[in-house]
Amino acid sequence: MDSEKSSEWQSDVLIRLQSKYGSLYRRDNVILSGTHTHSGPAGYFQYTVFVIASEGFSNRTFQHMVTGILKSIDIAHTNMKPGKIFINKGNVDGVQINRSPYSYLQNPQSERARYSSNTDKEMVVLKMVDLNGDDLGLISWFAIHPVSMNNSNHLVNSDNVGYASYLLEQEKNKGYLPGQGPFVAAFASSNLGDVSPNILGPRCINTGESCDNANSTCPIGGSNMCIAKGPGQDMFDSTQIIGRAMYQRAKELYASASQEVTGPLASAHQWVDMTNVTVWLNSTHTAKTCKPALGYSFAAGTIDGVGGLNFTQGKTEGDPFWDTIRDQILGKPSEEIKECHKPKPILLHTGELSKPHPWHPDIVDVQIITLGSLAITAIPGEFTTMSGRRLREAVQAEFASHGMQNMTVVISGLCNVYTHYITTYEEYQAQRYEAASTIYGPHTLSAYIQLFRNLAKAIATDTVANLSRGPEPPFFQQLMVPLISNIVDRAPIGRTFGDVLQPAKPEYRVGEVAEVIFVGANPKNSAQNETHQTFLTVEKYEATSTSWQIVCNDASWETRFYWHKGLLGLSNATVEWHIPDTAQPGIYRIRYFGHNRKQDILKPAVILSFEGTSPAFEVVTT
Repeated sequence: MDSEKSSEWQSDVLIRLQSKYGSLYRRDNVILSGTHTHSGPAGYFQYTVFVIASEGFSNRTFQHMVTGILKSIDIAHTNMKPGKIFINKGNVDGVQINRSPYSYLQNPQSERARYSSNTDKEMVVLKMVDLNGDDLGLISWFAIHPVSMNNSNHLVNSDNVGYASYLLEQEKNKGYLPGQGPFVAAFASSNLGDVSPNILGPRCINTGESCDNANSTCPIGGSNMCIAKGPGQDMFDSTQIIGRAMYQRAKELYASASQEVTGPLASAHQWVDMTNVTVWLNSTHTAKTCKPALGYSFAAGTIDGVGGLNFTQGKTEGDPFWDTIRDQILGKPSEEIKECHKPKPILLHTGELSKPHPWHPDIVDVQIITLGSLAITAIPGEFTTMSGRRLREAVQAEFASHGMQNMTVVISGLCNVYTHYITTYEEYQAQRYEAASTIYGPHTLSAYIQLFRNLAKAIATDTVANLSRGPEPPFFQQLMVPLISNIVDRAPIGRTFGDVLQPAKPEYRVGEVAEVIFVGANPKNSAQNETHQTFLTVEKYEATSTSWQIVCNDASWETRFYWHKGLLGLSNATVEWHIPDTAQPGIYRIRYFGHNRKQDILKPAVILSFEGTSPAFEVVTT
């Protein structure tokens, strides 16, 4: 499940912003956009499909994320100052492939002929400086899926775009730990629906032959064997190679940005019932969007992460076996929904399922913010390459027809609410993963184009005040309770939390891995009690000041934190430090910060903080 932002965050964040700032931050001028990772905590959505995988809604995760978003807005608000914005654009080569090229080829030849590639290679960078020209930050938009870390990974991380952000912030914030320091580098999502960073392409992992075919299947083992790999030795290496290339290009575009963004600021937002939009195909013919549903190929997954149940991509017919299982458990989909979604064979008729809560959103946000000649379109899902091109072109033409010429239109993906994918009508016919996940049916893209043109027109003609707000999205109470219960943490007899079970070796060379194992407790507890800002630190002894200086935290790329769950509340925490070549020789130690859940008879549970410190060890150069 993608880790993306969702409407319930948005309403929660907006309610809290309003109570603090009044009408300064509103639904029309605040966009929540997921930078996107497949390696994040789950369980913070209100719609049922998204919390099945996480075995329920986790209020603790939800509150922690909302608090974090608000905190970042508060910090930005406090540090606000006059400045200038510059824009720059340039291509990033060698980091993407189209993961559904057979779908892309369904688009008209005349349309494809206008583009040199089946992915969008252009990165757009906004550079922000104060009036003295000192760096403040950047936002970059680029179309790439953050799935360099594959689905065998269990470490929370921000993938390739996060690594790009990490490198740029580390460079600009000299002397600060990751996640700290004044300069912010945001690498935002764009029309990445069919774009993979696993550039070696799909190969059968059992035979090594290419499986770049219409169904992404292998002669032996079917679709489960067809997986795309990145350029590195392993997924960590691939993440760094792809991330570094994006960082490098963003840095160049930032340094050379000279075109200033000037002009008025405007914003427009509507809620739309996406299950019931009438789309004008031409001046005489209309079509409609559908109640949400997922097709068979949704279950196939992609070459970046297969589904595992031997479904294949590109299925335009159902299977009596799975249909029967679905009908028995969830009931039959209506003829109406089946007809509406054709040629998609429906696996899950989510729009007709409402227990314990609706399985998918009906009400969706559409939103545009303009800054002078820049228009940011907030897209509530993942547009494919060609879908993004069509929307950008249509919005640009709409602005131009009302006197706003040469607008730069940016697709900002995964905004405000998550609605899976949006393919073109032609790509939809091929029913690969992205099409099977286009939940409002074949005319979804046409509906969005119509809606975003309407917003563009309102901004260009200064009639935003006349736009209808649209139907407000629901806000569910009593969300699906997590199936994973909270149990009390326990330490082994004669030990306490944070005790060292296995110390580091006395000496390491750069390039080696220092490892310490501690008596641990469930890391989820740390979302409820925020005594510590990190799960771990690596610290170096400074003889001159006779003090320990923190050199790494849990956001540092060279540290890893593993939690190993045992029986009856027992657990271990392992901290690894992959000692970089840049590490200074000297004396070091590793520390672990955690929280344990304690419950005495007839008393409410309490969360207590603890810490553990390893014996010192030495790092020597080779």
